Amino acid sequence: MSVENSLLTKLHQKTSSKWRKYDPDILPMHVAEMDFDIAPEIKAEIINRVQRGDLGYLGPIPELGPAFQSFTNARWGWQLNSELISLAADVGVAAIEIFRVLTQPGDSILINSPVYTNFYTWIEESKLNLVDVLLLKSESGWELDLDGIEKAFKSGVKLYLLCNPQNPVGRVHRQSELTAIAELSSKYGVSVISDEIHAPLTYSENSFIPYLTIADAAEYGYVITSASKAWNIAGLKAAMILPGSRSAANRISKMPPAVHWRTSIVGAIAMVTAFQDSINWLDQTLSVLDQNRFLLKDLLHTHLPEIEYQVPESSYLAWLNLSSLGPNANWHDQILKQGKVSIVPGQDYGKHYPEYVRLNFATYPQVLEEGIIRLAKGVK
Repeated sequence: MSVENSLLTKLHQKTSSKWRKYDPDILPMHVAEMDFDIAPEIKAEIINRVQRGDLGYLGPIPELGPAFQSFTNARWGWQLNSELISLAADVGVAAIEIFRVLTQPGDSILINSPVYTNFYTWIEESKLNLVDVLLLKSESGWELDLDGIEKAFKSGVKLYLLCNPQNPVGRVHRQSELTAIAELSSKYGVSVISDEIHAPLTYSENSFIPYLTIADAAEYGYVITSASKAWNIAGLKAAMILPGSRSAANRISKMPPAVHWRTSIVGAIAMVTAFQDSINWLDQTLSVLDQNRFLLKDLLHTHLPEIEYQVPESSYLAWLNLSSLGPNANWHDQILKQGKVSIVPGQDYGKHYPEYVRLNFATYPQVLEEGIIRLAKGVK
């Protein structure tokens, strides 16, 4: 039985946006969502909660701080202050609510493209002025433009929204870079919001550095994160806001209580279960993704050797450079129409990247192979 008639049929029974945005003849490889089953511990906790009828509003959740603290200490040596954690429905809500209390409409906020497409929508919703200091690209990969960042800080930027690890390029920012950012933040009084949602998906040859472990980061630093990406539970709607210090927490203390109340009780307890009881599932999933990122390299070499692909250091998103195939400002539509596979156009991550597309490889090997065969058809 072919992939089309078996595994894909099963996957198409899912009802998330990934599987319902396009017609069934389209293989979806766009949304950052894994095709794998969720951790059995999380599944059991949700079932038990439903059976108990425990689905009310989210109140205090004292289990979360210690669970997350234990995870970060074991994973990265980060002994965070769990008393400072607050909750939001997702990292987007967390970012926007921090924006609202730290800025006024028209204030400037810095990002580094190519970067997660919703950074742009959050900034637009908050009526802030976007300042973009592009990542620098070299043969060895992507890196932060520290000179450009300092110039932006000097110009009066109020906030810096950092993506660490960086989506879509899959880069884990280095300690030296984060140290420089923290020093600049302290020097110019710029608040840094580090989106670290992909951090648990960092591969073993790399060292993820939480921004708030940097010496000068605490005064103006915030981390927003969730278990949603690494444990594949985005629909449960729960995330965390962690200020680096009491003074940083005081600056956002005027966030409305509804930020907490709009968070899902199921999502919050699922985060506890993820960080506390589902580490083996995470490690097994990382092992599969590790194999997939290199399988993708082999598949591209076989079917599309012209495409430039740098194996990511974190997560399951491939940032593919199609420029050698010739100019085309609309690769997404061509690939969708001719190849019957959905990817994300590079322009979604910054106007300077029309020659790129982003592809999700968090799937089964046979589905990944089918996707690359379709991609090859789509670019011809």
